[in-house]
Amino acid sequence: MVLPTTPYPFESTPEGELIISETLYLEYFKALSTGNIELCTQIVRELLENDIEIKNLYQSLFQRSLYQIGQMWEMNLCSVSVEHLATAITERMFSLVYPRIFFGYPKEKKVVISCIQGELHQIGARMVADIFEINKWDAIFLGANTPTDDLFNFISSKRPNAVGLSMSIYFHFPVLLEIIEKLYNNFPTLTIFVGGQGLKQTSSLDFGKNTGIIYLESLEKLEEHLK
Repeated sequence: MVLPTTPYPFESTPEGELIISETLYLEYFKALSTGNIELCTQIVRELLENDIEIKNLYQSLFQRSLYQIGQMWEMNLCSVSVEHLATAITERMFSLVYPRIFFGYPKEKKVVISCIQGELHQIGARMVADIFEINKWDAIFLGANTPTDDLFNFISSKRPNAVGLSMSIYFHFPVLLEIIEKLYNNFPTLTIFVGGQGLKQTSSLDFGKNTGIIYLESLEKLEEHLK
């Protein structure tokens, strides 16, 4: 099968940074929502070949499109099958990005990134792990629904400099607070990052006495913090 060349010129900022135009985003979203993995792959490859910034690719294409699919599902405009298909295709798009992330350079710090127990949405946490890697951290990504006890055992064995916790569903906030409390009691010097769509839906980000929590509202904020 021969795919047509994407007929959309790439746009860039005055500083020369490649950006994703609305036209290109809509073409990708249409391909994603209809299961056209070939066109999704072509668009992502062309963006990478033109040196798109990974953070921009993640936020403006992957994250935005999945949020839109999620909103459509909430409004009964698409089925769970469409949402699962979009997620699966996005997961496969990461394989195109990874050769540009993992260079084998020395890592000075280590971070463990995990979705909290009960959380099944892992793509946001995966993106966070990749941004850490780009900034020369050894990012260990544990994926979705990591049991709390297993997470603590893993942290005890790896002794990371930081831990990142992802929460996509707002009513899991008490679980997040419980994990944070346990982390501070057992690893008082550990830096803790938290993020995820669920925290944006929480009326109050009150972490109690654990005032050292770093809330990452976006990949941009993470990169600013790391730099």
